[in-house]
Amino acid sequence: MIKEFSLEAIDAELVPFSPGAHVVVTMAGAENEPTYRNAYSLMSNPQDNSQYRIAVRLQEDSRGGSLFMHHQIAVGDQLMISPPANLFAPEWMAKKHVLFAGGVGITPFLSYLPELQQRESEFELHYMFRSKQTGAYSDELSETLDKNCNNYDADKGSRCDIAAVMAEQPLGTHFYVCGPQSLIDSVRATADEMGIPASAVHWEEFAGAKPGQPFVVELSRSGIELAVASDSSLLETLEGADIEIPNLCRAGVCGQCVCKVAEGEVEHRDSYLSEPEKQSGQVMMPCVSRAAGERLVLDI
Repeated sequence: MIKEFSLEAIDAELVPFSPGAHVVVTMAGAENEPTYRNAYSLMSNPQDNSQYRIAVRLQEDSRGGSLFMHHQIAVGDQLMISPPANLFAPEWMAKKHVLFAGGVGITPFLSYLPELQQRESEFELHYMFRSKQTGAYSDELSETLDKNCNNYDADKGSRCDIAAVMAEQPLGTHFYVCGPQSLIDSVRATADEMGIPASAVHWEEFAGAKPGQPFVVELSRSGIELAVASDSSLLETLEGADIEIPNLCRAGVCGQCVCKVAEGEVEHRDSYLSEPEKQSGQVMMPCVSRAAGERLVLDI
């Protein structure tokens, strides 16, 4: 189930954004309940700043964010959001744009499409979903995009042949993918096999931090010690102690929240740091990575 939310400013104008941008929504529960912060793609037309639109898929096994948005947010409620940030902008110099969307991964492309059409850019959308769960926009897109939209409903046995789609594209095509990790991995691996430059393949993932073993983190400059629970990220634990760490994606992609490690081993789970950086043990991404042992000391 996907629920769509329209967000309007209370006492100021919304900040303009570009196609592919996202915001981080802060979901503060009642006293003694956790605060969730999740990133969601803006699916509005970038030319319309009267409101931001986001969509949230209900995931019963989530860490709490989607449940909060589906069950605790009603019309008229107030939410705090970050200014828009963009880690997934189209490459406008591309000769053609091929978009691969898996399920709710369609959302960033909904902000691409008006701009692509206005610029009269050559593009095609390949939208993969299950009609009973994540195919909310399939009919609308088929109607508005016509031949530029290719729908694949897994509930009806329809599958996208990613290799065939990529093989028939002209030189200068850029590929964009958002959706499950398996889809992202498939597109990237196919591009690599075909010799498509890595610079022509763009992806976005908002997979939150996965659970892990609990550990204790010490902040070397203050001596503060914090317990990181198995179902909380290190970033969330730091924020819960009013320690602000810059961040944009909260998914180990953007590099904004990088922290220096003074002691301890790290279980790296990010997609940002290079292998030499990970092997050095001197830095980590607290949004997704954790201690590999019982204790970690950060140089903050």
